[in-house]
Amino acid sequence: MDHPVEPTTKRKVVYAYVVGDIIHIGHIRHLQNAKKQGGYLIVGVLTDEATTEKKPLPIISFSERMELIRSLRMVDEAIPQTTYSPLDNVRRIKPDVLMESDSHPEQPANQFVESYGGQVVITSYYSTQSSTSIKNKIIKTWRPPVVTSSITQVVSSTDN
Repeated sequence: MDHPVEPTTKRKVVYAYVVGDIIHIGHIRHLQNAKKQGGYLIVGVLTDEATTEKKPLPIISFSERMELIRSLRMVDEAIPQTTYSPLDNVRRIKPDVLMESDSHPEQPANQFVESYGGQVVITSYYSTQSSTSIKNKIIKTWRPPVVTSSITQVVSSTDN
């Protein structure tokens, strides 16, 4: 008896990116939402150089951040992102879906994805618990007041 051949369905490729310095629930929700958009999730992890284009140097090393992101069950692949903008990786991968945060202004990567029929999905920034708020809580709890004001000035300009 012949069995009909089922059509092969192409899984959507989704690209998301993070610094991943201090992993928190906002990262997890963003990546879970990304995974729901398609079948194969590639996450760009910003290198130290890419991060410092706009933010201070991450606390956790790049290699450890890569390992952390790779260990998340919703992530199929983690790759370096060598610029703050995802455009270079997006040009190379041409994902079906680009995940973007509403905390980032309109980017050329969004326009590029839309130019070939891809989709840009904007997720809400999770301001309740950000890497910056975690760093500030640590400073407030564990540092003497004199040191706290100096460190707070440095940390307040960061957000991952």
